[in-house]
Amino acid sequence: MPGTLSDGPRRQLGVLLVEDDPGDVLIAQEALAAGDVVSRLDVVSDGVEAMAFLRNEDDYADAARPDLILLDLNLPRMSGHEVLEAVKNDPTLRKIPIVVLTTSGAIEDVTRSYDNHANIYVTKPVDFDRFTEVVKQIDEFFVRVAELPPAN
Repeated sequence: MPGTLSDGPRRQLGVLLVEDDPGDVLIAQEALAAGDVVSRLDVVSDGVEAMAFLRNEDDYADAARPDLILLDLNLPRMSGHEVLEAVKNDPTLRKIPIVVLTTSGAIEDVTRSYDNHANIYVTKPVDFDRFTEVVKQIDEFFVRVAELPPAN
């Protein structure tokens, strides 16, 4: 059963990575590819693109709704905080779990993220292997443990 600890077939997890650092994008892609869980990964590099993707606007008219968003806070054009607030205030998007995955460990960023209804806040490890492991664990958790809401 999807989202449980059963040994049955696992569903594909659609992940939207909102990240402007090409190195971090590559690490996330490699971590998801190397993991035991099959995921579809879409990547956008700023907050404006993220909202267009989620709202199926412009070049993203046919984009699949993600099951999970991995969101960096430090983004050009529209910050991760602004994306988080926009998603959680949109009735058609607010149920999508958001994992803030960022370099900032500042208490202000943590507090503001949870005030805007982030589901999880994770400070990116600087070590490549640890960062890879964290991405795999997030993927595993949302496929094997968490119950996700159905797509609207």
